[in-house]
Amino acid sequence: MANKVHPQASVSDPSPAGRQTFTVWMKSLVCHTNGCTVFDSKGDIVYRVENYDSKGGCEVQLMDLQGNILYSILSKKLQIFGCWNGYRVGTNKEQPCFTVKKCYSIVRREIACQVTVGFNTYWIVRLGRKNQGFKILNITGDIVAEVKQKQVSSGVVLGEDVLALEVEPYMDHSLIVALVTVYGLINRR
Repeated sequence: MANKVHPQASVSDPSPAGRQTFTVWMKSLVCHTNGCTVFDSKGDIVYRVENYDSKGGCEVQLMDLQGNILYSILSKKLQIFGCWNGYRVGTNKEQPCFTVKKCYSIVRREIACQVTVGFNTYWIVRLGRKNQGFKILNITGDIVAEVKQKQVSSGVVLGEDVLALEVEPYMDHSLIVALVTVYGLINRR
């Protein structure tokens, strides 16, 4: 498998100091599966997400380039508002590494999901309309990651299936990609 495919990730604008920039292409590299591919700022593939079940997204796998599973992400059945659990490979299958719950709040319309990672709480917050992107905030309201539609340096906005992901350097990148994946599943992207 080639290490570089389109869309080229290196055309991204420079990110604010210290942030890592990724390109998320909402396409699978494996034929006839649903998933996405994540490129670093040099255009190299660093993560891929695959759903081998053609019936839906009840379980997906976040993998590195070599196909090693980093997280198994499972939809929790019988939840009214939707809940997803992420299990890091090699850890206890009874205790999820993270949980994402879809929020329905009349007062706080901008909040889409609550994320629990151990004792830490994060919020996924929509940016304007549904397709304008979202950001992940920590409990104090600081942005730890932001996702927007990809725009090349010349100002051309790429298709809805190409996203720019900026992640703070102190965050676990694979965890953030897993959270982006869950948000995409919640929104059926």
